[in-house]
Amino acid sequence: MNEKQRLLSGGNPQIAKGYGQEVIDAYVAAMPGWKKAAGERIDAIVSREVPGVEKAVKWNSPFFGIERDSWFLSLHCFDKYIKLTFFQGASLEPQPKEKSKYPAVRYHHIHEGDDFDAQLAKWVRQAKDLPGEKL
Repeated sequence: MNEKQRLLSGGNPQIAKGYGQEVIDAYVAAMPGWKKAAGERIDAIVSREVPGVEKAVKWNSPFFGIERDSWFLSLHCFDKYIKLTFFQGASLEPQPKEKSKYPAVRYHHIHEGDDFDAQLAKWVRQAKDLPGEKL
């Protein structure tokens, strides 16, 4: 982590808003502890399953979408887990377990040592074909 990047409360990296792989790489590099390797895996899975995926960091969180500013997935670091947000998660099979106050949104929490690769790949393949969230 360089001097421009610091961790906010809960351990989430503070990264300047931007688009493209460079800002995702900066965010992942600043993820603390075990979360860095998990962040690398998440980015690799999304990139593999969605060739040409759009990437950005907004509000100190990485976003992934089919087109710019239309997102199907974001992530955010907390002290004990990484929270994945599927903006149309209620349409995924199986649905991620964690519900939101927004009916369409579902969350998945990744904890240290979790084996999430296969399920994340399945969700990403489904999510990329659903309407994106304009943010």
